[in-house]
Amino acid sequence: MIWEAPSKAVMSGDGPSQLPGPWRMMLLGDGSPTRHLRLLTGDEVQVQLIAMESELDQKQNSSLPREVSELRPPLLRRQVWLNCGTNTLAWAESWWNKKEADHHLSNRNQPIWHSLTKGRSELFREVDGLALVSASWLEQGFGLEGPFWSRHYRFFRQEKELTVIREVFSPLLETWLGPVPRRGFLLE
Repeated sequence: MIWEAPSKAVMSGDGPSQLPGPWRMMLLGDGSPTRHLRLLTGDEVQVQLIAMESELDQKQNSSLPREVSELRPPLLRRQVWLNCGTNTLAWAESWWNKKEADHHLSNRNQPIWHSLTKGRSELFREVDGLALVSASWLEQGFGLEGPFWSRHYRFFRQEKELTVIREVFSPLLETWLGPVPRRGFLLE
């Protein structure tokens, strides 16, 4: 992680003032990013499943969002690339209680939002973290140089944590959302 916003600012929606409006909505809003990607590009979001496997040692992995510890084990971790047309626009990972994952993710190649809203059940999304991240595997996957904007959030159903999701967005989104600063954050 290169830079991280204070949790209080993210949760209140005040986030970094340097972010332009469209990026603030994308990164700090409580709407569905897969729906936003479809609306921006006009293309359906295709999920490329990378892995879905047991997360055995979450307590020893310091790079996990701290909110993962609120989920009831045993946990599964799902990782995907999100593509619109020929463009890879996001990478995402989510952590689930195994029983909840089996119940809610019957089609693992479908965006989570489609699976969770199929029964028109009430959901609450809380954005917990915002960061700039960099990794060579992300640069390879996006075909672009980092750093990349990342956020993580939780879904709640009936006041209980359902899942924790972390997303990393491609700079290609600037095509639709406009330019977003990164350099100023690197100096803070």
